[in-house]
Amino acid sequence: MRKNHTGPKRRRWPVVLLATLAVVSTSGLVLLLATSSPGVGHFRTPEAREAYEDAYAEALGRLPEPTETQDIETTFGTVRAYTWIPEGRSDTTPVVLLPGRSSAAPMWGDNLPHYIEHRTVYAFDVIGDTGMSQQTVPMRDVGDAARWVDEAMAGLGLDRVHLVGHSQGGGLAAAVAVRYPDRLASLTLLEPVLTLSALPLSVVLASIPVSLTFLPESWREAALNQIGGVENEEVDPDDPLARMINVGAEGYSSSGLPNPVQLTDTELKNLPMPVYVGIASGSPLAGGEAGAEKARLIPDAQVKVWPDTTHSLPMQVAPALDAELETFWAAHP
Repeated sequence: MRKNHTGPKRRRWPVVLLATLAVVSTSGLVLLLATSSPGVGHFRTPEAREAYEDAYAEALGRLPEPTETQDIETTFGTVRAYTWIPEGRSDTTPVVLLPGRSSAAPMWGDNLPHYIEHRTVYAFDVIGDTGMSQQTVPMRDVGDAARWVDEAMAGLGLDRVHLVGHSQGGGLAAAVAVRYPDRLASLTLLEPVLTLSALPLSVVLASIPVSLTFLPESWREAALNQIGGVENEEVDPDDPLARMINVGAEGYSSSGLPNPVQLTDTELKNLPMPVYVGIASGSPLAGGEAGAEKARLIPDAQVKVWPDTTHSLPMQVAPALDAELETFWAAHP
């Protein structure tokens, strides 16, 4: 992590706020500006794919080396799945990670070293989004998205897992929990977008400059950082994860990727598994305190609002959060 000795510390975690762009730019008022129709996610040009693969490889190289890399066939395409098995092979229930939008498996670089100390971990790239998964069939809704997750877990022989999702991945994880509850030993939702509450109008309005590609890049970056509650000079654009997300956002069309939907009170009350919900105090994207209150409708819920944090919660407070999650998972084997 780099530092600016004449100004604020340059932080890496806000780059994942770029994942927020794809969510807010396909909701509310911004939806009216969209010109692409739902379909199959794809790179816009062969050159865009090549540039992304290079950036992805660099970002992935900062993670611990996977024990195994697999491509799992599902109804909607091929899922890229990475596996990390701890030395001596752990008998504990494994963890499955679903990333935020545009972030793919490399977003977990700060968390993985802690997770794999104790248990086997699987990380999926999302079908229909940037990453190494490949979509072949359109998805109608988040129910279809939940289906490919279930099929991928079945293809890996995973009967019961601790499912973890961040941002849009949190919404996807919640959809899996509603439809395939027997698959989950527990559910972890980290800043789940559009899951506990609707996006505030202020966020939707602020997203408009970000989604208008003809505006100067400096304007778009300023609007994005405003959504995330950070100053422009605090963000390190040269970080490999930042570069990967930027290249993917420019070169990949994921307009057909279903957005999460807000869970009803009944759905929340009927979740049978233990649920950990982590919400950032400085982000409106998961509902803040109101989202936390909604999450407390879940019968077996551990809900925490993390102080002085942004939407990039998993990497911002990685050591403390990861230790808390391991304690949570260990209590629900």
